[in-house]
Amino acid sequence: MSVTGHQEPGVPVADHQEPGVPVADHQEPGVPVADREAGPSAPSATAGPGRVLVPYGQGRIRGLDAAELGSHGAAMDGLLALGLPVVPGLTVPAGAAASLCGTDTAEAAVELVEQLSGRRVGDPVRPLLLRLSASAPTEVAGLPPDLACLGFSPARADDLTAVIGRADALYEVWAGTVRMIAEYALDVPAAVLDDALLDTPEPRERVELLLSLAAEHGSRPFPDDPAQQLALAARALLNRWDSPRARRSRRAQKLPAELAVALHVQALRIGPADHSGYGTAVSRDPESGRFSPRGAFFRGVRRSAPPPHTGEPLERLAGGTALLEHSLLTLERHLRTPVTVDFEVRDDEISLLAAAPQPRPPLRAAVCLAADLARDGALGHEEAVRRISPAQVQELLHPQLRLTGGEELLVRGLPASPGAATGAVVLSSERALELAADGTRVVLVAAETNPADVPGMLASAAVLTATGGIASHAAVVARGAGKPAVCGAEGLRVDRAAGTVRFGERVLREGDPVSLDGRTGAVYAGTLSVSVAGPPPELTTLLEWADDVRRLGVRVNADTAAEVDTALALGAEGVGLCRTEHQFLGARLPLIRRVLLAADPSARDEALVALERAQHEDFRALLTAVGNRPVTVRLLDAPLHEFLPAPGEALDAAEEQRAAALREANPMLGLRGVRLALLHERLYPAQAEALFTAWADVSATGVRPQLEVMIPLVSLPEELAAAAAYVRGAADAVAARSGVEVPYRLGTMIETPRAALLAGELAEHAEFFSFGTNDLTQLTYGFSRDDVERQVLASYKERGFLTASPFARLDPHGVGALVALAAERAREVRPGIKLGVCGEHGGDPESIAFCDGLGLDYVSCSAHRVPVARMAAAHSALREPDGNSGSTR
Repeated sequence: MSVTGHQEPGVPVADHQEPGVPVADHQEPGVPVADREAGPSAPSATAGPGRVLVPYGQGRIRGLDAAELGSHGAAMDGLLALGLPVVPGLTVPAGAAASLCGTDTAEAAVELVEQLSGRRVGDPVRPLLLRLSASAPTEVAGLPPDLACLGFSPARADDLTAVIGRADALYEVWAGTVRMIAEYALDVPAAVLDDALLDTPEPRERVELLLSLAAEHGSRPFPDDPAQQLALAARALLNRWDSPRARRSRRAQKLPAELAVALHVQALRIGPADHSGYGTAVSRDPESGRFSPRGAFFRGVRRSAPPPHTGEPLERLAGGTALLEHSLLTLERHLRTPVTVDFEVRDDEISLLAAAPQPRPPLRAAVCLAADLARDGALGHEEAVRRISPAQVQELLHPQLRLTGGEELLVRGLPASPGAATGAVVLSSERALELAADGTRVVLVAAETNPADVPGMLASAAVLTATGGIASHAAVVARGAGKPAVCGAEGLRVDRAAGTVRFGERVLREGDPVSLDGRTGAVYAGTLSVSVAGPPPELTTLLEWADDVRRLGVRVNADTAAEVDTALALGAEGVGLCRTEHQFLGARLPLIRRVLLAADPSARDEALVALERAQHEDFRALLTAVGNRPVTVRLLDAPLHEFLPAPGEALDAAEEQRAAALREANPMLGLRGVRLALLHERLYPAQAEALFTAWADVSATGVRPQLEVMIPLVSLPEELAAAAAYVRGAADAVAARSGVEVPYRLGTMIETPRAALLAGELAEHAEFFSFGTNDLTQLTYGFSRDDVERQVLASYKERGFLTASPFARLDPHGVGALVALAAERAREVRPGIKLGVCGEHGGDPESIAFCDGLGLDYVSCSAHRVPVARMAAAHSALREPDGNSGSTR
């Protein structure tokens, strides 16, 4: 016989022993039922025995909620309201719990559970025992343990063990019950029990000893009668709950010391071990995230802490996981989250003991469930998108270290590029290329990196530097390549001559293994386990739904065709920043050096011809990969020190002298960007002609990229006008030579505070602005983006001056105010001007929300942050109007 209550939908279900579980209709805890204005059916401590017993499923009908039923009783009401099978049982509400200590109420409880289960205590064929548990109206630690096997006695032992086939399991559980009743209800001193049991490990002998101790030292012998056992069990639970230690525990949890608990009497149906048992299951496979019950099954009588490594896969259940699937599916649709259940199986039938949202469901499970619920119509697409945060998208896209707690932490630096990797330490780009060619995974460790190191960085599994921040050369290149990186690792010392790396007092040699987490900035000794990245296909579906919601465009910062291909596969809508100086990294570094270090105009012109030829090849490949999408190409902008040879590495003494003359005390503020172009007047025309010629070649194949040419680092309208004339002249030259008039927009990068302030005047010459927030942050704060994070920002965050690095999260009050002002002034002059962000902030969710609030057209970020940006833009669009981070449009 089972009882089903009629409960409104939406009642959460929870295990009474799980901290943090939801409760149904929570009200003020600790108020006795007799003192509440419940209906006429509400039990009271003075009511007759039958009036204080509430069968599972009947609580709501009687006007009771979690305050009286406890979280477990309310949860069982919820399960039955969903039509799910539960273990037969009843609740004695909190205000009447003490009545179960009386024999009359206990007898009525035994009879009612017998009716509910269709079995009788003492039946040798279909035997029944009882379990007593307690639950509070709210989450609480320190509940008394369940007392099971009530109704068991030595006289019935043979019949029960014959049915179950496992005597030890039965006696072990009963021993725990007798032990607690002896101490907390029969007044046997705990010291007597502990001393006597110390040398008695065998379960059956422990029971016999406990029964003799109760008879000798207790207030009365342990009874055989089931009702008397239940009454004593209730007294034991309540006495333990009211013990000084338990009351102190509740006060520590900021709960009333007098918090009342409800008692629950459940049927413990005994059956053959081959067809009976108990277990725990989750609804989703943790690896794939798909609906597929996973868990463990234990044969015998349920105990609160099963012996380790004794569980069996759910597939070994009679009937397999099919028994659980209906219940788990129903709960998922009801709770809209991956769920966990405790269950019993008797005679190949399943009954639920508890159910709750999975406390920390695997991310893949959350993603798959959100998509499943939306496909089934249980959620709208927008709500499904809301369920997955941008941070979770990033976590899915990158491998993670599997930490156990025993790892040796070598150093902690700045999390410069997410992901995790292990590999052998190498101290040079050349060594990285050499070992990687043999299939060895390596981690490139350097004081800092420069353009010559790029081939080795790309060959490495990860990059670790002693200096630099999250906008440094190493960080930018690593993010573009999708490599984990940690920068600014304080205390890291690299000795290339000795072939060693020092982490404080710890010294590693080249070839020693390390493991690196680019998400946290931690570096560990040895080879750690790394989880394989790879989001489920459902993430693609959710991102497509996110695209339907967002207003803000998402482009990629990419310099090569390979990077573009990667970004387009991840959902980029075009290229928001092609840094042409990155095309001179590695093997092509000598080309730009020849231009910068030419001995005379003739040598410079010859070098420019070679540069133009090389750039033409790169641009043609890039534009082909972009297709008909927009592509913003920034003309050369890099501090000279990234291209000049280091002291002693020039080709000859004359070149060394010319290089020395070009070296600057502060190259980030020196001869770079448009300034270099105005001094080397053929530089930008050569680049622009290479670009326009490549576009003409690609357009002949039917592909017409939406070309945007960007002038970097302007501060004066006159600088922009002069550079724009170079670009227009190059376009005219290509048209005259090829007959193709290349359509393009001309714009500038806003990365100096003066450019932001003069945005209206610059807009007279520019059809688009792209905010270079890396340099704009550097110049607004006066912070060196390569040094300040390691030396200053960590201290500032500790002292509460800053909540985050302004290079990682856009500063809305200073840098953001400049962006907002520039956008406003530019639109006044050119209402249709296109505005975007291409600094590192283009991949940060909070910064994206700010840009969306300003009404910018797009953000651009590294390829592997594109999905994060897509989700962040959607979340921004789904916020309430007053929740936008930027100004309203």
